[in-house]
Amino acid sequence: MRRNQDHSRGNRPSVKAGARTSGGRKPFGAPAHRVGGKSSFSGNGSTRLTAGRGGRGQGGRSGGNKGKRFQGAKIDVSRFINKAKELEKPVAYVPKHAFTEFGFSSEVQKNVVGHGYVTPTPIQDQAIPHVMAGTDVIGIANTGTGKTAAFLLPLIEKILKARNEKIIVIVPTRELALQIDMELRGFVRGMGIPSITCIGGSNIREQMRGLRNKYNFVIGTPGRLKDLMERKNLDMTQFGTVVLDEADRMLDMGFINDIKFLLKEMPRTRHSLFFSATFSPDIEKLVGGFLKTPVKISVRVGDTAASVDQDIVRVSDKAKKIEVLHNMLTQKDFEKVLIFGQTKWGVEKLSRELEKRGFKSASIHGNKTQGQRKTALELFKGNRVQILVATDVASRGLDINDVSHVINYDLPATYEDYTHRVGRTGRAGKKGKAITFVE
Repeated sequence: MRRNQDHSRGNRPSVKAGARTSGGRKPFGAPAHRVGGKSSFSGNGSTRLTAGRGGRGQGGRSGGNKGKRFQGAKIDVSRFINKAKELEKPVAYVPKHAFTEFGFSSEVQKNVVGHGYVTPTPIQDQAIPHVMAGTDVIGIANTGTGKTAAFLLPLIEKILKARNEKIIVIVPTRELALQIDMELRGFVRGMGIPSITCIGGSNIREQMRGLRNKYNFVIGTPGRLKDLMERKNLDMTQFGTVVLDEADRMLDMGFINDIKFLLKEMPRTRHSLFFSATFSPDIEKLVGGFLKTPVKISVRVGDTAASVDQDIVRVSDKAKKIEVLHNMLTQKDFEKVLIFGQTKWGVEKLSRELEKRGFKSASIHGNKTQGQRKTALELFKGNRVQILVATDVASRGLDINDVSHVINYDLPATYEDYTHRVGRTGRAGKKGKAITFVE
């Protein structure tokens, strides 16, 4: 996986945090020195920059980011400097149930065992009984806590008891839709429960044909689902259950109107499940109009960024920014690096430039076909490329193991975007590192 070292290194010095030249000056591009947790390159320990405008959302269609995003919000870069906290051993969660106690049928139980599931996670332990009972649920949980199984398993059980039941799962990105569909297929193996993914970047005519056949699950992004509905290929009145996953991300990406449009076309009496990493006033307002006496379950723990060493790199000459990044990527500990850019064009350009320099790189953004995006993710997940350059489409919902570094090559539009970007590293009880370029 390592690139040609002779070609890439040249005579350029490595950039190391806190390193200084013999004259006492930091090498160009070195991370800002921290004093009391603040950047020391400005008089008051912080600098205010304006986030530029960038590409639009990367969900099921070309549109997405609206409203507050990319509106020139002031960014205090001192908030991007933080030492990871010592990882404390979490208090073991004691579940109230075992998987054998949820009342699953033998078919579901067999596939649960096949997945190696023994002890439910907190969201599974608390949400599954309510979903099994047909209660509306608001689930607040960190990414990677098993919430997909928390709604899929009881909904599969619902279909086994009523074979004509139709369930729609709405998610913000194509990748998350495919990830959920893959997990679903594993859980329903041998049960004859078909599913269809309806996402942008894939052949819409194939999806239209699929919707004419028998199915129980539709998993899709808001834009594509709305397109199919307007073409009279998707009848929302046929769905008795709706799951809104990563609800906060969909609102961030500007899909709120599409979501409202889809939900209003559903039967008034239905089973509704909303899952989100946060519960903002906007989400509370959204779910308040569409859920009936929901049970709210919150198992969110801590701040993902707390397990991540965070620092900034000040670059005074934009033309040399790529050289600073190059020097970083040659260092041994930059083993699996996720680089975030602001625009689709900029991400593609950067990835190609890194490939020219001998790095193994792939890119993911809204202008890629779904096949290209899937291939790029598989190469990165499988450690066949060292670097994945992405827009914010990769900042939420994707489960990528062992990312050693997140690099914000372009400033994020909001602090929330920053948190979700750096949350791709420092996962599963490991420390991570995040570096943000400041021009």
